[in-house]
Amino acid sequence: MASFLQECLFCLLPSVLLFLVFLALRRPRLRYWMKLAVRAASWRLWTVICLILELPLHRNTRIWSQEVKSTENDVFSGSNQMSNGRRFICKPTALAKYLLQHCGSLASSKLAGWPRGDPHLQTLTSLLLWAQHTDTMQFTRDHLLLRDGGVVALDWAVGTRLGEEVSRKRWEVKKEHQSWRKVLGCFTSTPPVLLLVPQSWGGMSPHLKLLCQQAMRQGFYVVVFHHRGTEGAPLATTRLTEFGDPADLEQAVSYVHSRHPSSVLLAVSEGSGSGALLSYLGEFGSSTHLTAAAAISPVLLGQLWLEQAMPPIYRWGALFHRKMQLSRYADSLRGVMDVDRALGCSSLRDFEEALFCSSAQHQQGSSPSQESAQKLGSRTPGGLAPPVAWALGERAFPARNWESYWGRNEPLRDGDEVAVPVLCICSSDDPLLPPASTLPLSLFQSNPYFLLMLTDRGGHCGFRLEGPEQSDDGRTLNGEEYGGVWSHTAVLEYFRVVADFLKDGVRSGLSWKGPTDNSEALQRSRTNAMTPPLPRRRRRGNMMRRLRAPEQSPVDEAEGGNFTWKRSYTR
Repeated sequence: MASFLQECLFCLLPSVLLFLVFLALRRPRLRYWMKLAVRAASWRLWTVICLILELPLHRNTRIWSQEVKSTENDVFSGSNQMSNGRRFICKPTALAKYLLQHCGSLASSKLAGWPRGDPHLQTLTSLLLWAQHTDTMQFTRDHLLLRDGGVVALDWAVGTRLGEEVSRKRWEVKKEHQSWRKVLGCFTSTPPVLLLVPQSWGGMSPHLKLLCQQAMRQGFYVVVFHHRGTEGAPLATTRLTEFGDPADLEQAVSYVHSRHPSSVLLAVSEGSGSGALLSYLGEFGSSTHLTAAAAISPVLLGQLWLEQAMPPIYRWGALFHRKMQLSRYADSLRGVMDVDRALGCSSLRDFEEALFCSSAQHQQGSSPSQESAQKLGSRTPGGLAPPVAWALGERAFPARNWESYWGRNEPLRDGDEVAVPVLCICSSDDPLLPPASTLPLSLFQSNPYFLLMLTDRGGHCGFRLEGPEQSDDGRTLNGEEYGGVWSHTAVLEYFRVVADFLKDGVRSGLSWKGPTDNSEALQRSRTNAMTPPLPRRRRRGNMMRRLRAPEQSPVDEAEGGNFTWKRSYTR
């Protein structure tokens, strides 16, 4: 009998222990200490994993849950922090002040702390593993034939497989818009068009699909641009797109504008996709059809980005993706570039140099130099006809060396020519980009068109929110309804505020081109949509030009509220 009771007690012992733990956790103090113990053990385990994978640990990882006290000092210079550890760095213009007053998501939202806010976890989930609701997007594809015979793909978002749910949410947003006007001219006869530029190596990441979904809920027309030879787009010519070559994007923007000439055209780049977007904005200046642009985790200094020591897990992942794309067209490209050498590279720098620099190709004896290619007569090394090669200019030939390649491909080489507002959202703990100390802060402090929001956390294209937030009337502004991504909410609200700012200028008789009477402004606005873009200017120098301050910038007139936001059309 005694042995039977002992066996019963032994069998019931785990249940009794679980019951006692359950009772203990009902006490708030014990529950608090238990949570701290679990977090400490998880942190130790994660530290060991990062050491094994050679992932850097940032010094502010463990203090993310602490609030950074906001300051009332000037935030435009970038020397002080806003609330939640953010710095808004820009030149003190009327547009910047208007954004701070009306774009609440730039400073009010709270980013997630550890473990959800760990930079590596955010980066991996945003680029690879974030599968929740991202496989429901449906697109229809247009193939655009370019002037040189190449083909790029444009994916138009047409809905989701959860059609009824999305329609219901769109109707709810429409009702809210009628009452509090929180979105950019949506649900009208001419909704805005949002052009998305993915990473330079191609592909639709879950992070970008969530932005598509959120923009569609707010009534945008969403179109995704894919470089030639990426994401199923055919490679019709033996020419690959260089990192900062904006020619393909310019033709895609013109095509989208021709399809929706009365709609506002906006653009957002993801990660290294900023190379094409920023190059396009700088090279085409005021002739662009875009009204505003934004870049999430942008690559501002391309050469430094490829020359830095990237953590192995990210370097090998990016290399594997790019080599898989190159191997698909290896037989077709072997005649114009050293494909075997590129496939054998162990760094992104060597891979880029092997594809686009004639010095690397000439060492292997696989490609002639530009001078000898010009003597061949009818064809270029890329198999282009002479008229096409003349239109492409220096890009019809491989760069002479690594320095000359970046002289014509640095994203900010023509930064002083940008004529539309550009918001850059960066994180100090981004594991894929160079340290935040290398950011060109002087550009944002001197150029009125560049705005920088620098956060202390967020990873690369992560920026997860701590939890859903509500406004004063109880509406959910972000959180699970919109994917819980702060950068998406901030970018879409930024576009709405910029549109309101421009509308206020039109009502006051002002435009981006300066003070004019209303009749002249209306006449120019009617003819501007029918006027073709200004021809691209030939640039002699290849070196990155020093930013110059205008002699009399329109933003210098803003002492009080008498500000004129000029958009100069002089080249």
